[in-house]
Amino acid sequence: MTSTSRKRTFGVVALALSAFALSACVTQQQAFDEGIGFREARFAEVSAMRDFRQCRDDAVELDSQARASGDVAKYLASARLLEKCEASIGPESRGVAKDVRMRGYAMTVQNYLKGGDIKSARDNLEKLTSAYPNADLYYPDGSSFVDTMEVLLGVRERGAIGKFSDANVNPELKAELRRVRYWQTH
Repeated sequence: MTSTSRKRTFGVVALALSAFALSACVTQQQAFDEGIGFREARFAEVSAMRDFRQCRDDAVELDSQARASGDVAKYLASARLLEKCEASIGPESRGVAKDVRMRGYAMTVQNYLKGGDIKSARDNLEKLTSAYPNADLYYPDGSSFVDTMEVLLGVRERGAIGKFSDANVNPELKAELRRVRYWQTH
């Protein structure tokens, strides 16, 4: 090989290696930028959930105070605060901690019922069942939260009260509702 052809070959090889090295740098930079974006999104998600949990803890504290004092206004305040907690979660965190959020929303239904705001309790029960279809929570005795709230809030048809065998409701509640129904008709 002549000296000119060696120089050309060396130049072509050097150019090819430079192009390859530059493309690797661009790929590395893109991966680095994507990693930063992922970390920022994850940080925002974790921060939103931390704020949600603190807000929820404050609402649970109000609920505990309401139970201790029997103050219905605190039940209502707790339910409203829990709604604000849920509303504060941005779209980036909607899929996070669904079970915690579902329990919080269920508490709004229960606290509105305890506070005497039946309309808000019904509305939130509808929101809960549409946001979490085919999902339910269970009381310690094994009865269904959704079934119990549907019965107590009058969401189920009146005829269903007599047919409690299809509702997973506390047996004492079933007996009491049957007793009330009996005395309303006799």
